[in-house]
Amino acid sequence: MTKAMDMVRASRDPQRKKSYDYIKYLCDPFVEMHGDRLFADDDSIVGGIGSLGPYSVMIIGQQKDRNFGMPNPEGYRKVLRLAEYAEKFKLPLITLIDTPGAGCGIEAEERGQASSIANCICRFSSLKVPSLAIIIGEGGSGGALALSVTDEIWMLEKSVYSILSPEGFSSILWKEPSKKDEAAELMRLTSYDLMEDGFVEKIIKEDGGEIYNLKNEILNFLDKSYSVSIEKTLKKRYDKYRKILGG
Repeated sequence: MTKAMDMVRASRDPQRKKSYDYIKYLCDPFVEMHGDRLFADDDSIVGGIGSLGPYSVMIIGQQKDRNFGMPNPEGYRKVLRLAEYAEKFKLPLITLIDTPGAGCGIEAEERGQASSIANCICRFSSLKVPSLAIIIGEGGSGGALALSVTDEIWMLEKSVYSILSPEGFSSILWKEPSKKDEAAELMRLTSYDLMEDGFVEKIIKEDGGEIYNLKNEILNFLDKSYSVSIEKTLKKRYDKYRKILGG
C-alpha cells in the first residue's frame, strides 16, 4: 500500500481539483452566497444553493487556492449562516473539505476564531436536514472538523484527515519535523486507515472518473436520506459521534 506520507503529498498537490471545480460540475445552476453579516466575506469559503440532479442543496467548500484554504472567523460564520439557511429551507447540506487548518494569527483570534469553529461544530451536530462531508484533499485540525460533523463522512482515495499535519506531529512528539514520514504512518490519516477505523463511510476511488462517480454517489445518498425520518437521521448522527468518542 502507498505510504501515508505519499498520500499527504498527493492531497497537497497544487494541481489537485479544488472545491469550486467540484461545485461547478455537481451543481447546475449554482448561486453563490457571500458574507457573514457581521464583518466581511471570506472567499476561502465558497458556498451557496445549487441544483444537483432533481435536488436543491446547500453546498459549501473550502477553496485551497485562496488563503491556502484557511478560513478566518468570518468564513466559519458564513458557513454557520448558510447551514442555518439550509435547515430553514430544508435543503440537504454538502461540505467539501480541503484545508491544512483554520486561519491563525492575532487578528483571527481577536475576531473569535475558536468560538466560530465551536459554533459550527455545535450547530452541525443538531441540523434537522441530511448532511454529508467529503474530504477532497487535505482535512486538517479544527478547520476541517468545523465542516464535518455530518451524517456521513466520505474521502477521496488520496485525501487525508487528521488533527494536525505530520510535520506538526513530528515536531511535538520528537522535536524533529524531519520525522514526518514516520509520524504520518502512526497518525493513520489516510482514507483506508480511517475507513478501517470506522471514521468514514465511503472512499471515492481516484481513477480519473472521480467527479462523475462522486455525483452518482451523492445522488444515491440523497435518495436514501429522503426515505428516512429526520428523527432517525438525528439519532444515527448522535450515535455515530458517540461511538467515535468512545461513549
